[in-house]
Amino acid sequence: MNAVIDLLSEGQSGFALSMEAVAARAGVGKATIYRRWPNKEAMLIDAVGTMKGPPVQPPGESLRGDLIALVSANRGKRMEIYGKVTACLIPDLLRDEELRAAFGAVMEPRRDLMRNVLRRGVESGELRADLDIELSLLMLQAPGMVQNWFRWNPNIPHEGLAEKLVDNFLRGAAA
Repeated sequence: MNAVIDLLSEGQSGFALSMEAVAARAGVGKATIYRRWPNKEAMLIDAVGTMKGPPVQPPGESLRGDLIALVSANRGKRMEIYGKVTACLIPDLLRDEELRAAFGAVMEPRRDLMRNVLRRGVESGELRADLDIELSLLMLQAPGMVQNWFRWNPNIPHEGLAEKLVDNFLRGAAA
């Protein structure tokens, strides 16, 4: 997995990545790679899952705290590497519907955690009853990813970004 992640984070696109290159980087034979993964796509999906690690479990103490925990998951050095790898995979994800679906399946447990937190907020009356859960997911997840990947706004520091995103979201979504 480290060999795949290293090659992708160095700028090798998923499309151009070969089993031979991974085997060479890992210092093993190509047969070793094929015993573990039937094809490159399966290897890429496992690499993304490994890189993301297990989903962060929100502490369950407050709606705001749980959302901040989920929005701020995988920040720091891990997010830098993840951003580089994702950038290399974007052309493949746009081109290959099966790979996109498999990539989505890796992300879905994290999205489900946030859905559950948002639903709990609606049920407790902290969030509006008519809250669009799927749009809320997008509103909470996408800005942080874009800012971390591209640093489009250098005036927004990494520290405190999750809190700012959640607080701005809650101002509009509160009951």
